[in-house]
Amino acid sequence: GDYSCTFTYSAQGGTNEQWQMNVGVSEDNGLFSCSIWRPQGKSYLFFTQFKAEVKGAKIEHAMAYSQAAVGAQNDIPLKQEEFEITETTVSHREGKFRFELSKLMIVAKTPRDEL
Repeated sequence: GDYSCTFTYSAQGGTNEQWQMNVGVSEDNGLFSCSIWRPQGKSYLFFTQFKAEVKGAKIEHAMAYSQAAVGAQNDIPLKQEEFEITETTVSHREGKFRFELSKLMIVAKTPRDEL
């Protein structure tokens, strides 16, 4: 529809890693979500940078994880200083990001048509 999510990154290593990306809109069209993750849990890619950008909505909540949940293991979030969130992007923070990323989740609010 009117919303999009773009994930750009630069990484080294890793072989044949399978990743997934899901985008969705809530029933009332009020929220747009975008998730990028490795279903097998931890990624062995060495990420030098990443950026997820949403268009048509403003980020309400976002979280990045060094390890995605698999089996009995939980998601392990990145430290807050490792990434930054603006109204439309989530990206690595130069010099602070520790090169590990396995999951990224964004929830954005869509603009409301005023009556």
